[in-house]
Amino acid sequence: MCFPFLFRGTLDCGARIINEEMKMAVALALAELAREEVPKEVEEAYGRQFKFGQDYIMPTPFDPRLIHRIPQAVIKAAMKSGVATIQITDWEAYDASLASRCKL
Repeated sequence: MCFPFLFRGTLDCGARIINEEMKMAVALALAELAREEVPKEVEEAYGRQFKFGQDYIMPTPFDPRLIHRIPQAVIKAAMKSGVATIQITDWEAYDASLASRCKL
């Protein structure tokens, strides 16, 4: 589920490789999201409630938070590790561009 968003972040920062730092950033972002309260629209779509624990350790594939969190985590890791060729500085504008590309 992270791969489309991993690629989105990779493309948006112009990275030519996906390094370990970028993969770790995705893993940490997914782990953080799983511990947060799940949006009501996700619970309604699946017809059940989600709470972090044995039966819910990773966000669902249709969680609308993924499009906003994963690419940003990837880009920040790419910039920090030196593989980004495009530097993103206006995160609000970037987030708005993600929202306009994907109406979730």
